[in-house]
Amino acid sequence: MDGSFTLTLQIIIAVFAGITAQVLGETFKVPGIVFLLIIGIALGSDGLNILHPSDLGVGLEVIVALLVAIILFEGGLNLELRDLGRVSSSLRNLVTIGTGITLFGGSMAAHWLGEFPWQLAFLYASLVVVTGPTVIGPLLKQVPVDRQVATLLEGEGVLIDPVGAILAVVVLDTILNSEAGAMEFLTGLFLRGGIGIAIGLIGGALIGLLLKRRLTFLSEDLKNLVVLAGVWGIFGVSQMIRSESGLMAVVLAGVVVRALSVPEERMLRRFKGQLTMLGVSVLFILLAADLSIASVFALGWGSVLTVLCLMFIIRPLSIWICTIGSQLNWRQKLFVAWVGPKGIVSASVASLFAILLTQRGITGGDSLKAIVFLTIMMTVVIQGLSARWVARWLNLTSEGVKGAVIVGCSPLGVLLGELFQQEGESVVMIDTDPEACEKAEEANLPVMQSSALDETVLEEAGIESLGTFLATTNNGEVNLVLAQRALEEFQPPRVFAAFPKNSQAKTPANKTKVNQAFMSQIPIKIWNEYVAEGKIKLGHTVLREEGFSFQQVHLQALIRAGELLPLLVRHGNSLQVVKADQQWQPGEEIYYLLHDPRPKLLKRLSGGESSSRLALERLAEVEEVPLATPENN
Repeated sequence: MDGSFTLTLQIIIAVFAGITAQVLGETFKVPGIVFLLIIGIALGSDGLNILHPSDLGVGLEVIVALLVAIILFEGGLNLELRDLGRVSSSLRNLVTIGTGITLFGGSMAAHWLGEFPWQLAFLYASLVVVTGPTVIGPLLKQVPVDRQVATLLEGEGVLIDPVGAILAVVVLDTILNSEAGAMEFLTGLFLRGGIGIAIGLIGGALIGLLLKRRLTFLSEDLKNLVVLAGVWGIFGVSQMIRSESGLMAVVLAGVVVRALSVPEERMLRRFKGQLTMLGVSVLFILLAADLSIASVFALGWGSVLTVLCLMFIIRPLSIWICTIGSQLNWRQKLFVAWVGPKGIVSASVASLFAILLTQRGITGGDSLKAIVFLTIMMTVVIQGLSARWVARWLNLTSEGVKGAVIVGCSPLGVLLGELFQQEGESVVMIDTDPEACEKAEEANLPVMQSSALDETVLEEAGIESLGTFLATTNNGEVNLVLAQRALEEFQPPRVFAAFPKNSQAKTPANKTKVNQAFMSQIPIKIWNEYVAEGKIKLGHTVLREEGFSFQQVHLQALIRAGELLPLLVRHGNSLQVVKADQQWQPGEEIYYLLHDPRPKLLKRLSGGESSSRLALERLAEVEEVPLATPENN
């Protein structure tokens, strides 16, 4: 078979296997790296002997370098400086103090438990100070956690990767040039970091300014490719000036482009995200296929104890020290301490170092690569697969976050705010109308008189720590735009907008969509009028197991007739806004409005509610208006 076709076939197999692994990860809701490792090893020389990455020769090193550059640029592009400000001190400590703790703690564990020589022990520790963004990102998508925790983990994963790579190169240089002293070590470390930061800032600014000029002669797709060329150009220039400074450069370039708020940012992030997915898939398959399983088993139990020490002693100690004085509670700290999986940078740099050590006649290169891959396997499998359970146990999943930001101090919006507040959940009302805001303040609700399109307003409202965003002004199209904006910028766990079913506005392209609030056959504006005029009755009912089908039919009939508007449904110990496509379940408690068209005078004479606002002292005082059952119908 022709040699060039053989190499082409190797790449084709790697791409096909990598995408298959990602599909399996998405299907079974586990980190894709688990299947990437399994499939990669299965295709390698210790498995089916189909994939031979070593046949690529120096091409493997080139592929690794260019793909890692894209991965880290995409990581920097996804970093939100506003979010980082909330965890800046902890993040700074993790990248500095935490790196030192892991370096020295990991090296001692590798030497005393794994019986590695001090030189290789330090080299191993320098490779595992990083937490891979290629693992953290998909993991946090499958295990949505508290925003503050997610920001800290994402920031650590992206920023510490280039720091770890530079540190590892400096340690390797020290091993290869044993006459180098402490001054040479520090000089190499800061020189690489400084060059990478300078090139990244300049290159990122140039890319951002180029995109902001709105060059009409460039198509949208071509702009993405221009950015790709720019990223590789930044990486190449930085590497040419000083080896291994390119990783820091591409991360800083991504951060700068994001900070400049370029018009095509969202499309650019989507394109780079797809390239990152492809790059991670190919790299892990190739590197895992090149791994010798025999070398992993040859490490013995000492190496297993080394990894366990890294996971359960060194990582928690680092997190505890680095988050002293932060606003993180003990649950958040414990989850961050638990989640520290290693990723592509550790694997790729370890593979390259094994080759360099072998070329220089230094033994232990295969053992170094083996223990790094053992670390990746154990951290990904143990921490990655258990992260969802741990987050639920610590009550950190975003689905369990309570509270609401309600845009629109309409009569209905105020009523919803009261219900949330009386349930003990935090509520913030936002509106531009001074009169509407005053009425909400009369109901003892926290109010912000401003536009919900302003990101700083939503941030001050605490949207990042509240579970629900609801836009319920009288204008359905405005509600949808507000909800889409909030979703794109802050990703709240639950996003609702009151808009008509025949709305032509497009829903977001990402998977988490804006939910249409309420099951209503008539406009929300009409219901606001009903509430303002006192033509409603607030009730709640529990859907019983017995007669559930009949209750459900009766409920739907009242909704279709425009006589009933379900507002909230109790799930567990929290209230959630009713969706337009809500599927009812037995045992749920529903809070709703009934249209009561009787004139106000007649209602007063009959002892009904005369106030235009339902001022309720306690949620338990909401009138029990049970839906029909076969027995009482």
